[in-house]
Amino acid sequence: MFETAVFCVFGAILLFAGLRVITARNPVHAALFLVLAFFTASAIWMLLRAEFLAIALIVVYVGAVMVLFLFVVMMLDINVERLRAGFWKNLPLAVAVGGILVAEMTAILAGRYFGAMPSTEPAGYSNTRALGGILYTQYAYPFEIAAVVLLVAIIAAIALTLRQRKDSRRQDPGEQVRVRKSDRLRIVPMKAESHDPSRAADNAPEGANK
Repeated sequence: MFETAVFCVFGAILLFAGLRVITARNPVHAALFLVLAFFTASAIWMLLRAEFLAIALIVVYVGAVMVLFLFVVMMLDINVERLRAGFWKNLPLAVAVGGILVAEMTAILAGRYFGAMPSTEPAGYSNTRALGGILYTQYAYPFEIAAVVLLVAIIAAIALTLRQRKDSRRQDPGEQVRVRKSDRLRIVPMKAESHDPSRAADNAPEGANK
């Protein structure tokens, strides 16, 4: 089917982007590949009729979180070699966790494909309304706690970016407002000089007059 082919294409792009996120040497390139992974996952959710989750992934993660992450990565002096020091040491744990996630996703998709979990959605069902009803009733407090955690993360990112470093240049608005004319302007007295063409001709060398 055409929908299955499109799903396979998006899935291949998502796997490639995910691998490049953890293998790219440049943190900015890794963040850009993560943006590509988010876009591809949003397209897959559109295929699965989860329109709200697809739009939320684009607006929230790509439009806000990833943009903030890119700014922080580009402004901080990140030592890439130090970050990659324990990569091979933690690789077995990462492979094990990734294998568990792949097994869970395969079980869910295989169950739906072979009919073990048939769809019981009634006509006119809206996943956006159902998700909103659960999110703002049963999970209202966890939702507010997640908002506070994101606010704290934003404040921490701004504090890390604006910290004083030897190679950074920063401005102090209070000092700029309190500036005085005597601090910035220095008047140097100079004697006035007039240009007299006749005197210039008299002072010229003798060979020059000839």
